[in-house]
Amino acid sequence: MQSVDRAVTVLEILAQNGEAGVTEIAVELGVHKSTAFRLVGALERRGLVEQPGLRGKYRLGFGIIRLAGSMASGLDLTQQGRRVCEDLAAELGETVNVAIPSGDTVVNIDQVRGSSAVVSQNWIGRQNPLHATSSGKVLLAHMRPVDQRRVLRGDLDAVTPDTVTDPEVLRAELLDILDRGYATAAEELEVGLNAVAAPVRGVAGDVIAAVSASGPSYRMAEERLDEVGEAVAKAAAEISERMGHMPGP
Repeated sequence: MQSVDRAVTVLEILAQNGEAGVTEIAVELGVHKSTAFRLVGALERRGLVEQPGLRGKYRLGFGIIRLAGSMASGLDLTQQGRRVCEDLAAELGETVNVAIPSGDTVVNIDQVRGSSAVVSQNWIGRQNPLHATSSGKVLLAHMRPVDQRRVLRGDLDAVTPDTVTDPEVLRAELLDILDRGYATAAEELEVGLNAVAAPVRGVAGDVIAAVSASGPSYRMAEERLDEVGEAVAKAAAEISERMGHMPGP
């Protein structure tokens, strides 16, 4: 039971911090580094954690996404949103994703490709920074103030030259997102890729996910993002209603 408890704690540490090395994990657990290494190794074999680079850092793996996807299916999020996402992808001709928060990252759990999506890129299970994606910014805008402040105090890496890394600039953008009902990201995650996202709400009205549409910047140009945003916000509202959220008067 102690090993199970420690393994779960490792997952919680990675969910909270985004990534951590074996030494950091050992300190958090209060165990020897070799013990932490064995725990991380067991989780890695199951696909629950992964080591994306050569820096010795670990993060949550795709196995967690499979479990999260099962949970989301149980809550009907992917099931209820699928038809709406298919209709949105058909309307826009672009790729549509449903994403949920995972610690200080955002993870895509469902995807529908539109007719214009020539490149077959699979975003399901991919973890991205909150501040560098339209879905992440939606979730960040609706976070509890204490959690939002913690994220904005952290390292906001410049994923591309256009990634917003100034906390004050980003904070102002988050207020705009709350006002207009959707977020945009113009080449902030990948050069040449633009995206728009809107919040999906649960029964209690809390934001449980984000639905986004993304496409190449030459096709989904910045001047089109407001138009796309209205379509995405409408789809997000429909998914929210299917999830039991009753909009106010």
